[in-house]
Amino acid sequence: MKVVIQRVSEAQVKVEGKVVGEISKGFMLLIGIDENDEKTDADWLVQKILNLRVFSDADDKLNLSIKDITGEILCISQFTLIADYKKGNRPSFIKAAKPDQAIPLFEYFKEEIAQSGLKTESGIFGADMKVSLINDGPVTIVMDSHTKS
Repeated sequence: MKVVIQRVSEAQVKVEGKVVGEISKGFMLLIGIDENDEKTDADWLVQKILNLRVFSDADDKLNLSIKDITGEILCISQFTLIADYKKGNRPSFIKAAKPDQAIPLFEYFKEEIAQSGLKTESGIFGADMKVSLINDGPVTIVMDSHTKS
């Protein structure tokens, strides 16, 4: 799994003009699931994300986690993160998990995040989504469960 983590002051996702997920201060997560991903990938990422210290403390040091600030999380499925762009100029998405595998793993990921007690919202898997956000910092981090980086 690959996750792009963006620290935001606010974010929302719309489907067909209707807001389906909205948060204030916290993380907007773009989540890509590939054909080799399992629950252990989600588990590793959830723990890293919930404990990632990228929020400022009283001394303006990035020393607090999203749990420390009781932040909010918006999860967006993003199969294009699994793009293979080595050959040619049109990316291939053949390694992205098919919906019958990706949807349950995406739902599992969201449930594990929500078990933290933080407000957790999401877009709609497979929908044409319009995502807007205000990236705070900006702070953007990419995590990959396969490389643990």
